Amino acid sequence: MKSAVASGDRQAAKVAEAAFNGLSRDQVLDAYRTIVLSRKIDDKEIQLKNQSQAFFQISGAGHEAILVAVGMTLRPGYDWFHPYYRDRALCLQLGVTALDMLLASVGADADPSNAGRQMPSHWGNKSLNIVAGSSCTATQVLHAVGMAEAGTLYSRIEQIANRETLFHADEIVYTSLGEGSTSEGEFWEAVSVSCTRHIPVLFLVEDNGYAISTPVEVEMPGGDISKLLRSFPGLHIETADGTDLFDSLRAVRAAADYVRARKGPALVHAHVIRPYSHSLSDDERLYKTAAEREAEAKRDPIGRLATFITTNGLATAADLASLEADLDREVSLAAEQAVAAPKPSKNTVTQFVYSPTVDPTSAAFDTPATPHGKPETMVDAINETLKDEMARNPRIIMFGEDIADASRAEALKEVKGKGGVFKVTHGLQRIYGSDRVFNAPIAEAGIVGRAIGMAMRGLKPVVEIQFFDYIWPAMMQIRDEMSMLRYRSGNHWTCPVVMRVPIGGYLRGGGPYHSQSGESIFAHCPGLRVVYPSNAVDAAGLLRTAIRCDDPVLYLEHKHLYRQTYNKGEYPGADFMIPFGKGAIRREGSDVVVLTWGALVQRSLLAAQQAAERDGIEAAVFDLRSIMPFDWEAISALVKRTNRVVIAHEDTLTCGFGAELAARIADELFPYLDAPIRRVAALDTPVAYSPDLEEAILPQTSDVLAAIRAVAKF
Repeated sequence: MKSAVASGDRQAAKVAEAAFNGLSRDQVLDAYRTIVLSRKIDDKEIQLKNQSQAFFQISGAGHEAILVAVGMTLRPGYDWFHPYYRDRALCLQLGVTALDMLLASVGADADPSNAGRQMPSHWGNKSLNIVAGSSCTATQVLHAVGMAEAGTLYSRIEQIANRETLFHADEIVYTSLGEGSTSEGEFWEAVSVSCTRHIPVLFLVEDNGYAISTPVEVEMPGGDISKLLRSFPGLHIETADGTDLFDSLRAVRAAADYVRARKGPALVHAHVIRPYSHSLSDDERLYKTAAEREAEAKRDPIGRLATFITTNGLATAADLASLEADLDREVSLAAEQAVAAPKPSKNTVTQFVYSPTVDPTSAAFDTPATPHGKPETMVDAINETLKDEMARNPRIIMFGEDIADASRAEALKEVKGKGGVFKVTHGLQRIYGSDRVFNAPIAEAGIVGRAIGMAMRGLKPVVEIQFFDYIWPAMMQIRDEMSMLRYRSGNHWTCPVVMRVPIGGYLRGGGPYHSQSGESIFAHCPGLRVVYPSNAVDAAGLLRTAIRCDDPVLYLEHKHLYRQTYNKGEYPGADFMIPFGKGAIRREGSDVVVLTWGALVQRSLLAAQQAAERDGIEAAVFDLRSIMPFDWEAISALVKRTNRVVIAHEDTLTCGFGAELAARIADELFPYLDAPIRRVAALDTPVAYSPDLEEAILPQTSDVLAAIRAVAKF
């Protein structure tokens, strides 16, 4: 009899699950619990903000059903997640707790996502594979693409040790954004490359109809992002009522199945509501009509799911009221604990800007050269270093515009191969294959953003921006993502990417868009290392340090120096490194010191030689080599010894990096100065195409000589 009863119970359960779209009663109630918990945390944060216990609030209200559906479909700690700031319900469904979220709200030291360094609603949890987010719109979608790409590369690059433990054959990388953020170029770059390379990404567009106060029809043609995307080859698209749990599950499951089967990327376009204002800094009553707000209230996912539950007899209204009371107590207790939690100590403020364990300025990166072979150019030294490092570390991945020998590998039987517009990467694809060396679309933000995602998964991307002049589309990725990831995540996430970037002028015909300098701008990015070799040997040593350190590095290669004969050197060996922040004295002198870097090193040496021969002035020439950090100890010693300073660089005079050096010398070493600091730099103009104009704009040997004479005679 018991067996018959049990069989009947199982049959009844199956019937019930069919009625509940494949969910059991308990699963439906658990989903409801998460949706309500998410809303109650929103409300508690608003209360804490009004009490000045929290300092920012942005809600996920109205988005909860689609996000719970994602959390029920994907796998925490198995799949990967790049959420955006409305994804509270997803993070709760994956395992983030109310206390975790409220610790972030009050900026507590114990906040597990970022230790009080990032605003709340930017969740991160390493064990759950939730990547700590920034506040920028759409930047995270490129990271997701790079992270998914990393999984596919792990599956193919057999030389990587223990690679089987680093990916799952059917893993999904999830990323989300609002419909307004789909206007950003990063979104289109991400979707485009995902389709081109069949990358297993699941995009979720949470469409609540408004980007703050701008309605969707103003944001995009036709007001429907999924209609715009339907022509993308290989992109599976699902639309859903994101306020309905069951329609959301249908759409997410179909999209996830498509991605897990490795058919390509998928996108879910979920129509949701935003019953609260964009944030507490916004008042939606200023632009939404009362009728709009009333219509949204009728679609609230809490009310819709509660009605389904009570109508289908899964629970009574009293049961749901009891559940809500329990959640009120849970959230209130979590808030009390969060408010009482210690705040970060002020003496920890500089932690996590750079790696706390790998110091590229240390003696560990000061290794001896073992020169061999004939003297070679800077191009050859860089190429040789890349070959050695790729042989040593199979996790190194290289991509950029035109850096491969040929994207169509079958053509390599007949052609010599491109290897970059300056031939710096020539031959690397032939040696290491198309999985490790490949071309990227003309999309600088895409190059850097994808590299960030790869680096978060443990690969070592060494990417190229073809010209410094065209780095600016990637500036958001560099300044707000790459340089800040470690800090904003409390050291839980890192992205040690190397960006190789040809820079500078003296090209005779380069013009305004192939001659730019601007290293000082990147010195304003805490967390980013900036180095700038002036000769072949230093190029090898600094590049190897860049690759082996654990911070993101901007590695600047002066185009004019690539094939000069005066800066050739024997290849210094496969283990030679130069520490960052350690300059080099290129010429001794006791009367004046010239502080310089890049193409001005040789011009300064010529000027110093002429000053000695013609005027008897002995000028020391000091090559910084590293911009961030720079060798203040050596600079200080030289200033104290010579008492006179010239700073020579190729960037414009106003706000060039020489201004920082001059300010610090004046601030800390003023008693040792016997003359004003003199700067030699480019005019505050673009670099002109005409060689005569270029010569007048960029600093020349004669300009450095004049400065040396003026300072020496003061």
